[in-house]
Amino acid sequence: MTYSDAIIKRLTDLCSEKNITINKLATLSGITQSTVDNLMKGKTKNPKLKTLHKLSIGLGMTISELLDFPEINETVFEDE
Repeated sequence: MTYSDAIIKRLTDLCSEKNITINKLATLSGITQSTVDNLMKGKTKNPKLKTLHKLSIGLGMTISELLDFPEINETVFEDE
């Protein structure tokens, strides 16, 4: 698993839990659809902290909450 894979999984899981689409997340976060699409398709390998912060706000959580999940905390990433 890469860092990008972990972030994609986290965002997908959170959108599913909150019953929102990735498109809706972009709108709620104030991020362009293309930026979110690039992230979700793995084209963006290392999203900026500012982008992750906006996504966390769109999801109604802090950036700490967004990044506190098992795949991030317990994985040694292939792309390190």
